[in-house]
Amino acid sequence: MIQKDKMKYFGLMCGVVLSLLFQSCKAETQPAAKPAFVPSPGLEKAYFASGCFWCVEAIFESVYGVEEVVSGYCGGSANDASYDQVSSGNTNHAETVEVYYDPTKVSYTTLLKIFFDSHDATTLNRQGPDAGRQYRSAIFYQNEGEKQAAEQYIASLYGTGLYKAGTITTTLEKFTGFYAAENYHQDYERLNPSQPYIKAVSVPRLKKFQNKNPELLKKQEAKH
Repeated sequence: MIQKDKMKYFGLMCGVVLSLLFQSCKAETQPAAKPAFVPSPGLEKAYFASGCFWCVEAIFESVYGVEEVVSGYCGGSANDASYDQVSSGNTNHAETVEVYYDPTKVSYTTLLKIFFDSHDATTLNRQGPDAGRQYRSAIFYQNEGEKQAAEQYIASLYGTGLYKAGTITTTLEKFTGFYAAENYHQDYERLNPSQPYIKAVSVPRLKKFQNKNPELLKKQEAKH
């Protein structure tokens, strides 16, 4: 009985530790003024949601041809585009990144590859420890060209046999507006490397993507 009690206590303690370690993508408000990004002529924008935007921002920031990534919200209205409201799961927003990219260096189709290679598109409304519709897998298309490209890419993924028919949960949603997240969310992974969630979830996710796609990385990233 004593041994069983010890095992029970050990299990409970592990649960507590894991719940603290794998907390959702949440942070205390921190002042972090980020200079406004002024895009160069010729840059285009794309919008993707695949879980906690801290993770997704860092992944796209590492890609050659991507000039800037902004964390924010898509799918809902301006009235409820705040972190507290979105985190409640009661809005139609998804945590989303706005990707500024140079189409002469990286194509939209390549961005789709990066999107699908860097998350699990088969888990409905969940990525890792983060659950809720705000963490859904979604592509916010701005025109019919992007929509068709996304549809064709998903069809090609099914064609590889890596996915069973109907298992990809990614939604294709018409872009209606992007609302930048609070300043303290921008560049969060880079500025908070010791934060438990970053160490346990974000960094491993980034490294997994980088190791799988070294040819897509900026030169300085490829050295790591």
